[in-house]
Amino acid sequence: MSAPASAAPAAPPADGTPAAPGAPGARPAGYRPEIQGLRAVAVLLVAAYHIWFGRVSGGVDVFLLLTGFLITGSLVRGAERDGAVRFVPFLTRLVRRLVPPAAVVLGAVLAASAVWLPASQWQEVADQTVAAALYHENWRLALNAVDYMERDGAVSPLQHFWSLSIQGQFYLVWAVLIALAAAAARLLGAPVRAAAAAALAAVFAASLAYSVHATAADQAWAYFDTGARLWEFALGGLLALALPLLRLPAGPRAALGWAGLAGLVLCGALVDVSTLFPGYIALWPTGAAVLVVLGGGSGRAWGADALLGGRVLTWVGDHAYALYLWHWPVLVCYREISGSELPGVLGGLLVLAVSAALAALTKALVQDGTTALGRVRGGRAWPLAVAAVALVPVLAAASMWSAGLEEQRQRRQDLATDQIAYPGARALVDPRIDAAKPDVPVLPAPADAKDDQNQAFQDGCHAGLDDAEAIVCEYGSASPARTIALVGASRTAHWFPALMGAAENNDWKVVSLTKSGCQFSTDPPTRDGRPFPECERWREGAMDHLERLRPDAVLTSSTRATSAGERVHPGFVERWRQLDALGIEVVGIRDLPRLDYSGAECVEENGPAECVSPESFSHAPSDPAPQVSGIPDNVHLIDLTEYVCPSGRCPAVIGNVLVYWDHSHLTATYSATLALMLEARLKSATGW
Repeated sequence: MSAPASAAPAAPPADGTPAAPGAPGARPAGYRPEIQGLRAVAVLLVAAYHIWFGRVSGGVDVFLLLTGFLITGSLVRGAERDGAVRFVPFLTRLVRRLVPPAAVVLGAVLAASAVWLPASQWQEVADQTVAAALYHENWRLALNAVDYMERDGAVSPLQHFWSLSIQGQFYLVWAVLIALAAAAARLLGAPVRAAAAAALAAVFAASLAYSVHATAADQAWAYFDTGARLWEFALGGLLALALPLLRLPAGPRAALGWAGLAGLVLCGALVDVSTLFPGYIALWPTGAAVLVVLGGGSGRAWGADALLGGRVLTWVGDHAYALYLWHWPVLVCYREISGSELPGVLGGLLVLAVSAALAALTKALVQDGTTALGRVRGGRAWPLAVAAVALVPVLAAASMWSAGLEEQRQRRQDLATDQIAYPGARALVDPRIDAAKPDVPVLPAPADAKDDQNQAFQDGCHAGLDDAEAIVCEYGSASPARTIALVGASRTAHWFPALMGAAENNDWKVVSLTKSGCQFSTDPPTRDGRPFPECERWREGAMDHLERLRPDAVLTSSTRATSAGERVHPGFVERWRQLDALGIEVVGIRDLPRLDYSGAECVEENGPAECVSPESFSHAPSDPAPQVSGIPDNVHLIDLTEYVCPSGRCPAVIGNVLVYWDHSHLTATYSATLALMLEARLKSATGW
């Protein structure tokens, strides 16, 4: 998937401002209020765009730049003063300020999810809690972003922790980088700032080049990739090192501040940040933030820095970290409770008010509280003890919840072997079976549906979106009477359990050869409207394997059904001709209808009776494949739609079994109940 706004909240502001000595309201020397105001504007833009527009604003990039600005300045000043980076004090300060508030929010999200979110999201929330607490949430989301089977997943209340994870990784990398720069400066007799600037310039150039390349190649992955974001930290660091050398007149500085502020506000409105960033286009918000920082301290009453340094915005800036942490889970819970995707004006204001209130409490009781206790207790071990006390219970609760959910899932999975209680498609062909089935819970349960994958998926035999290699797995008899290869995209792959059932009844071998999003065709493949070279290479590999294997038949999709209609692509027919030249029979199975709802989600929210989609939503009135001219003689066409959408209606549950786990893919459990029907159609079509 591309990184949609609802699925990829912007990053939080870095809480890297040095702690002020004395009272909590005191400010350190050199404090610049306009930077707090800039943080305030960025977090308000992030929240407003999430709440009212369902998209992202570019505030993520401002926060990453400011993190680089603040942390680089702090590390370089420390290295100049001490001759080296003092890792332990640096990391303990960060732990004290960042971990306790995050742990409080993670614990609250666990509790709120159990109350307000559907059970189908509990496992993901538990697992993401662990990932967020251990600062690798961005990589978890990156893997899901390129996983075709995860792309329509529900929005998690913890997705916004992806950027905190990137920042946590940045802190470690940056401390080492500045330490190496300081060591190099000592060896060369050069200033620490010069060595640090050279190191940051190299990181900026390398990371920006990689970001541009990665964004063009796979934007969904690049969005969460730490390497594609490091240049933004580096730009902030270079600004911190260069700022003392710049002497701009007051008038131009004030003008630069307004130009930067206007550019920042307009970015999210004019650019679809979620589908284009973080490549070179991210220079827009980061460049705007640079202008705002350069415009600071103008001393002009009409300057942007005067607005940003005002009491209201600096208060918001002081609470920006906590506000960011709270606004996303509050919004997700509001959506679930209210049933509306985007709040209206009043609903959005309620979300913002609740988030601000929770942020104020978190800042006063947790952030400021741990800081005050740290002054009383003293010692470097204190922040680590606080972090452990905060995080360990959260990690323990999430891990125990996850383990319990997995145990329940396994028990439910064992029930699926009861063919009387769960006949699935068999209930459509035998009224006695339908009448005998008891009133039992649906299987797979909606909470398990996403994980109800067939054996080939579990064995790693299905190529993902980014895989170019054709993965071949063989199942069944070592000396088979027949060999049949299942070849095509994921909507061909979901027939695997049915085909395996037919194979076991007839001593056939099954060869699995499938890839997400890649039709077994000769038409130029595309992915999200762009060329799809991985699919092209996979097709070449698949044909090479088929030429060597020479199976008796290839089972593949004969049509493609979408919300725009059903058709037979010319490339399908051309591919069948190529198989004909190899002496391989083709069994073309009609693509199943897509639903106008998501199977598991609808059943969980509304119950099975309310979840029925018309076959006509994506299907033609009759199978279009037999009407196509030029189909070679090796092709046999079959259609099992009646066992999924009886009488033109596609129910979510048949024979107590959930039919689709999303809007277009069969559950493995239901597919297995189609074995006898598929076997009969295969034998009738091929004469086997």
